[in-house]
Amino acid sequence: MSQITTHILDTSKGQPAAGVEIRLEKHIRGNEWIEMGSGQTNEDGRLPGLVAAHKFLELGIYRLVFETDAYYKRIGEEGLYPWVSIAFRVSEDRHYHIPLLLNPYGYSTYRGS
Repeated sequence: MSQITTHILDTSKGQPAAGVEIRLEKHIRGNEWIEMGSGQTNEDGRLPGLVAAHKFLELGIYRLVFETDAYYKRIGEEGLYPWVSIAFRVSEDRHYHIPLLLNPYGYSTYRGS
């Protein structure tokens, strides 16, 4: 299993958000970030393999960038947020599941299991 996993639930529809592009980036310094992985959510709204299985990331600050504008355009809706960026700290060699609960005018996240 990848150390970093995510999924998106479109709470306005009560369904997974499929086909959303996501990038995993590591904070370097200041406003500098480096891409560590990317992919697209599957039909279940999940992206299980952002990092190679059994590879642990260096400790530090990372972010997931969800390309929500393209998702809403594809389904014929307009959302307020063109993308959602969730920064989080990797402080131990454990699994981090960072889900996104999304609707056109709001979002929330939490550390899942």
